[in-house]
Amino acid sequence: MKSAFYAAATVAALFSVAALAKIPPPATNPSIAAAIADTHRPEKDIQQDTIRHPAELVAFSKVKAGDVVMDVWPGGGYWTRLFSPIVGTKGKVYAYVPAEIAGFKTDPVAVAKALAAEPGRGNVEAISHPIDQQPQPSSFNTIDVVWTFENYHDLHDSFMNGASVDAFNQAVFKLLKPGGYYVVVDHAAAPASGLKNTEDLHRIDPAAVKAEVEKAGFVFDAEATPLANPADDHTLKIFDPAIKGKTDRFMLRFKKPAR
Repeated sequence: MKSAFYAAATVAALFSVAALAKIPPPATNPSIAAAIADTHRPEKDIQQDTIRHPAELVAFSKVKAGDVVMDVWPGGGYWTRLFSPIVGTKGKVYAYVPAEIAGFKTDPVAVAKALAAEPGRGNVEAISHPIDQQPQPSSFNTIDVVWTFENYHDLHDSFMNGASVDAFNQAVFKLLKPGGYYVVVDHAAAPASGLKNTEDLHRIDPAAVKAEVEKAGFVFDAEATPLANPADDHTLKIFDPAIKGKTDRFMLRFKKPAR
């Protein structure tokens, strides 16, 4: 899987000016503004707002009222808590924990279940299964947006015990409705580095992500740069105090072709 076919030309095309997404100003979307201003959000989430730019990122995701969303690897629930009020009572948010990480000391499944049990989160459901488990036909074409934030690179790491990322992307393709979106936000590795630094630096070459996701049948839709940091030279581990919270991060949006 860690082949060297991710050419520099692909990188250049990926980040061309023409590919940059035009994100509506946050003030133009009252549902997003209301979700961010929700007084029930925990303080630990609010403290992350300055480095996560939630208004821009949620706008980029295209999540809207009535949508069914899957938040892959939800962690502490930051994005699930924002998506929940936006999709509303007619929508749903699946907080999906890969079964491969269920045994982590933080017990991410228990965290996701606690998140779903919070007041006002009746549209949130915690789910967990292996990343390469293919969905049943009854689940095909049921989700509007699949979202993963700063965790796609981890799908390639040794603690996943060799689970197939290709199979995961294929499963996401089947789950999404025609015209649905798959959004990947992650820490950028050096151009043309492929998958070399997913484990040591916790970074991934955006061109490698693009190649893998398109292989599953997706069409590249847009890229945006509110989390970009040209001062990051991509050589430090993301947890290094010199760069933590300030890494160069990319945002890629893919679309399942409409029928």
